[in-house]
Amino acid sequence: MWFARLIQAGVDARVIARRIIAHASEDVGLANPAAMVQAVTAAQAVELIGMPEARLSLAQAIIFVCESHKSNSVVVAIDKAIADARDRVNEPVPLHLRDTSYRGAEKLGNGRGYKYAHDFPGHYVVQQYVPDDMVGRVYYRPSDQGQEQKIRENRKSRRRYGETSKPPGEEADR
Repeated sequence: MWFARLIQAGVDARVIARRIIAHASEDVGLANPAAMVQAVTAAQAVELIGMPEARLSLAQAIIFVCESHKSNSVVVAIDKAIADARDRVNEPVPLHLRDTSYRGAEKLGNGRGYKYAHDFPGHYVVQQYVPDDMVGRVYYRPSDQGQEQKIRENRKSRRRYGETSKPPGEEADR
């Protein structure tokens, strides 16, 4: 009904599309990532075919967002990360994650000890991705809604791969 009132009032459809996209990320997030696809596609329809035809695409996106599972875990995660980026000591990137594409990088130790996740069972390997003072910080905590439930399950199943896991064909140090 509000959408219909906005259209009747002559509100620019791009403003409506922008709000749908915002709701798709802020209110639905990873509980249903397809909501973002629907929202952006509706915005593209506004640009490509214009109104009044794009009203159908916008209505479809609105209904999709409304009927989706909801989660604000992405909002919470990025807000925590931004606060840490602002408030915490600026530590360097761990050596094993540093760029190795230039001459002299090896001399600096860049890339040494890096573990390529796709060489490990489940395409997952435990290695430190953050500076020492950030170890243990958790930003993203998936909810129990929609697709995020699967993300939670994936996290649990990955816990069986330990720090000492080795690529297939090599004996694990357990």
